[in-house]
Parts: sequence; structure tokens; C-alpha cells
Amino acid sequence: MKSGAPPEGFGTRAIHAGQSPDPSTGAVMTPIFQVSTYAQQEVGKHQGYEYSRTDNPTRTALQGCLAALEGAAHGLVFASGLAATDTLVRTVVSPGDHVVCGDDVYGGTYRLFDKVLRPHGFQFSFVDFTKVPMEQAIPEGTKLVWLESPTNPLLKITDIRAVVTRAHAVGAQVVVDNTFASPYFQNPLALGADFVLHSTTKYLGGHSDVVGGTVLTNHTAAYERLKFHQNAIGAVPGPMDCFLTLRGLKTLHVRMERHQQNARAIVDFLLDHPEVERVYYPLHESHPGYAIARSQMSGFGGMISFELKGDLARARRFVAMTKIFTLAESLGGVESLIELPAAMTHASIEPEKRKAIGIVDGLIRLSVGIEDLPDLLGDLEQAFEASRA
Repeated sequence: MKSGAPPEGFGTRAIHAGQSPDPSTGAVMTPIFQVSTYAQQEVGKHQGYEYSRTDNPTRTALQGCLAALEGAAHGLVFASGLAATDTLVRTVVSPGDHVVCGDDVYGGTYRLFDKVLRPHGFQFSFVDFTKVPMEQAIPEGTKLVWLESPTNPLLKITDIRAVVTRAHAVGAQVVVDNTFASPYFQNPLALGADFVLHSTTKYLGGHSDVVGGTVLTNHTAAYERLKFHQNAIGAVPGPMDCFLTLRGLKTLHVRMERHQQNARAIVDFLLDHPEVERVYYPLHESHPGYAIARSQMSGFGGMISFELKGDLARARRFVAMTKIFTLAESLGGVESLIELPAAMTHASIEPEKRKAIGIVDGLIRLSVGIEDLPDLLGDLEQAFEASRA
């Protein structure tokens, strides 16, 4: 896309936003600027780049593309989703400030908040936004609200507009971790959120070959503070990481449609299976958050959680028996993954807290990939059979 031409559709933005053919060579793909420093014409006079911790052309292109996909004025990328989380929290709030966080979030987020930041004076409350009235969930004096919708791993749906209304009424800002939905299916900034965060490792990169994170916002002053901290802390991705993520973004819209197509068929299969206790998928009519999900999401994607009948040993056998679904942490890649949250992604949460939230030992989380659907269904069916005691 020529410079200045406004990208419109999501797929067009995913392929072109933030990127123009390289002016020196005409290269269609943004080059990997594998460089640490840049020549200056004279002291303090350069071409926009002086040191790659501060800025790098490949990173600039990625940040521009991500901002366009989330409808943000500004975007910054980081070495991981947790690096983005840590930088954002330390930028927006200070020790002593009160942060309200959803009770069902990625285990690494909980670990960072409870085990790393809390000892330094940051105050955290973990609440279920689907059960606790907003006035009680977000009290006066709250400075930041952190939520996932859908949540990880129980796929609960929070009314983002309602959270924003209450948070802003008490002077708090709102962060939505949009990793599970992706910007293709949900845009929290358009619902009033102040910041959107993603682990770009997941759907955005899409190929399980790169780790990264991003923060998007329309607040220029906040962006400038985040940009200062991004440079000062230095938790930035390298140019190859940025290139791989940028390449992944070009097929995001196509992949998300296939993830969702496969997942919906698997949800129907699981709901009808006699050995399944419960299925969690927001865009199925059986989900308690279905109406809200439909009001703020255009789709969902490939994340499914379900409770297998039987004990933990049965669940362990089941996840070990799949042949196409790979037993592994992470999600959002083209390949299908399977895991036990209680023993893997959410093991850092205390057992009693996991139980109180609803993360039972037999909960299984699927990241449904884009393989052929009959093969995925057949793999799950043979795992049911093979795991029977």
C-alpha cells in the first residue's frame, strides 16, 4: 500500500498498515533491520533512529500495524506479554495504589501481581466481574481495573462497557487483555477501555515461533510515558521477533475464521458427548455470558475449555492420549494444543484459590488449530476411548 493510502478493511490493514515498500530497495516485505545503532549526520541529528533499544524500523512497522488493527492511535511492543503487563502497571499506577483484577486470569498475570508487585506495595483485589455488582467490585479509590474477557481458562464474559462506566466514575483506568479474542473479533478501545494488551505470542503471531507482547492506547500522554519506560526498561523484542509477528498478522483474519469454524464444531461434539461434564465456549447459546459476548464480540475463535467426567488421573490420561492435539502450554497457533490448567498454565495459583474460582483438576483447555476438522474430531474421540480406565 502506498504511503498515505488509508487502509479500510481488517484484512487490508493486517497486510498493509504501518508498512510500505522499502524506499531503498522496493522490497514489499518490511526488512529485518538487524542493527543496534545508526549513523548520525551530526551530533543529535539522525533519520529518526539512533539506537535499537529505543526504536527500530521493523519494530516501528509492527507497532503501526497493531495499532491499526485495534483502532488505536498508539502501539508499543515488548519482549513478552508479561513484559508488556509489568511495564503498563508500573507506568499507570504506583506502590500503594489499588488495582482491581479479574479473578480468572492467566496464571502468569496472577503470579506477577501477587508474587512480584504486591511485595513492592501495589495493592490488588481479585474479583469475579460476572457475579459481584460493579459498585462493590470497583470501589472508590481504585486506580486501575485489569480484566480479561473472555477469561483464561474459564472463558467468562465481562461486560466491558459496564466496567468502563464504573471505573471511569471513580477515576480509574481500564486495561483489557484481549489475547483470547484477538482484534479481529473484539476491540475494547471502541468499548471505552483505556488500554488493550495482547500476548502477541498467541493469535497475532499465530505460528508458535515467537514470543512478544503489545500495549495499545488512544491516550497520547500515557503513550509517551509508556514509550519512555519501554526505552528505559529495555524489555523490547528484537527485529527478527518483530518480523515474524508482522508476518503472522498478515493471515490473522483468515486464521481466526478457521479457528472459529473448527471450534464451533468441536463444541457441538463435546456438548453431545456423555463423558463431558461441562463445556465453556462464549459464543454458544448455553454459555451464561452469551448475550454480552454477542453484544461486544463479532466472533470468538478457537479456545474451548471443558470438564471431563472422572478424576484427575483420567484427565491426565486423556491429554496424554491425543495425537494431533499437542500437550503443551500456550495457545493461538495454527496447530491444535491441549493442556490441564490446574497442573500447567495456572499451577502458580494456589490450589484453594483455583478451586474457589472454578479451575477444577479435571478442567481441560483446548486451543483449536486450523487442521482438517474430521482429523481433530477423530483425535478427540480416540482419546476418550484410550483414556478409559
